[in-house]
Amino acid sequence: MRFLLDDEQRAFAHSLDALLTAADTPSVVRSWGAGDHTAGRALWTRIADAGVFALAVPEAYEGVGPLPVELAVAFVELGRHAVPGPLVETVAAPALLTEPGLAKRFLPGLASGETIATVAATDGSYALDASCAPDDSYALDGDAATTLLALDGGGLRLAPGHGPVRTSIDPARRLTRPAPGGELLATGPQVTAAAAHSLTWARLATAAQALGVGLTLLDKTVAYVRQRSQFGVPIGSFQAVKHRLADAKVALEFARPLLFGAALTMDPADVAAAKVTACEAAYTTARTALQLHGAIGYTAEYDLSLWLTKARALRTAWGTPGECREMVLNS
Repeated sequence: MRFLLDDEQRAFAHSLDALLTAADTPSVVRSWGAGDHTAGRALWTRIADAGVFALAVPEAYEGVGPLPVELAVAFVELGRHAVPGPLVETVAAPALLTEPGLAKRFLPGLASGETIATVAATDGSYALDASCAPDDSYALDGDAATTLLALDGGGLRLAPGHGPVRTSIDPARRLTRPAPGGELLATGPQVTAAAAHSLTWARLATAAQALGVGLTLLDKTVAYVRQRSQFGVPIGSFQAVKHRLADAKVALEFARPLLFGAALTMDPADVAAAKVTACEAAYTTARTALQLHGAIGYTAEYDLSLWLTKARALRTAWGTPGECREMVLNS
């Protein structure tokens, strides 16, 4: 089956690409990783003005959604440009806040970009990324978020703050533990159901982000091997190099229909399959990019490293490959 974006969806992707290209995201990423959120917050506002966060918020609460296909389109572009911040967590939060009182209180701010949300599972039900053990309870960018939601034992609370910042395998992913206590927002079986729905949205956004990361890694590597020469010819002319790049291209293109197919169904198993496929494709592409660039590829001063580390971190964010495969097999 082929999944082709319509004209409106393609125009949306192109407009986001133009916005993010003009924003010089590598400098934004480096500032964010150093703890300076000024440029990142300004970019966040522009992304919100483009309607990205509103895609996950129902129209009744000043959003335009839920529109998971358009959200996937947007997150592919966010991944292409390595945009920092709790993007996935902010679009996953509306699924946790479905109770009318909570929705009215929080969702308009999430849609407009005034609220930056992050989420932590303090019961260790998922690892945030490859920097965390499975039983860790870190939230992404708690120092930048205005709303820190904590899931714990069937309850959802609004954490009053966070602990010290811990560095991630991706310097732009700043990890914080939510402080204990805070306002209890909801409890009971409905929180468990909402958490499962939120996980599906988070995995979809992570899969789309990873696909975008992989596409940029491939583009940068193709450009590099056309310029770098050995034995008097570009290394891109070597058959072994072509094979590695072709394998990466096939893996990424195989992930694309799974992503948009999952966005159409929003079935948890379909989304898990898309998540593991896209993240593994991005990780494979990252390894290829590093090998073909050589030592320069992993130097912090070289922009490629911003996408390399993100591909590694996203691989286990919101569910490891093993957890996603288990969901697919048990469906």
